[in-house]
Amino acid sequence: MTAETDLVLHRILKAPRSLVWRCWTDPELLKPWFIPKPHFISEVKMDVRPGGQFFTMMNVDGNAYPNDGSFLEVVPEEKLVFTDLLLADYQPVAEPGLGFTATLTFKDHPEGTEYTALARHRTPEQAEKHEEMGFSQGWGTVATQLEEFARSLMD
Repeated sequence: MTAETDLVLHRILKAPRSLVWRCWTDPELLKPWFIPKPHFISEVKMDVRPGGQFFTMMNVDGNAYPNDGSFLEVVPEEKLVFTDLLLADYQPVAEPGLGFTATLTFKDHPEGTEYTALARHRTPEQAEKHEEMGFSQGWGTVATQLEEFARSLMD
């Protein structure tokens, strides 16, 4: 059971855990799948370590949306935690975007990777707003794109 402030996506991705991890932690491998198509990511900056920067520039319908944040926890091929509440080196943001912390877990599964994305928000209202903005559908689409992209790297 999750709190009123949590949104969760759970999937079995038909790709090896090491490859799914690389797609999440290599800037060039993140760009092709990280936002529902036809939207796209034009820029990624990643310093994959606790306190390191996690920045993406999302391009949606001709508008650019910068998303700056920080990694909080990095356990190679097992867990990745990031937030938009802090910038690199744990500097507080002046104005949070959606104001959430994401915890991604990756586990071996007979079909590939057991993948869970947990988005924790400060209030139930913020979680509801994120869901209304399309969390389940958007993150679900992105998980499918991640699986397809990771599988394309296997060929």
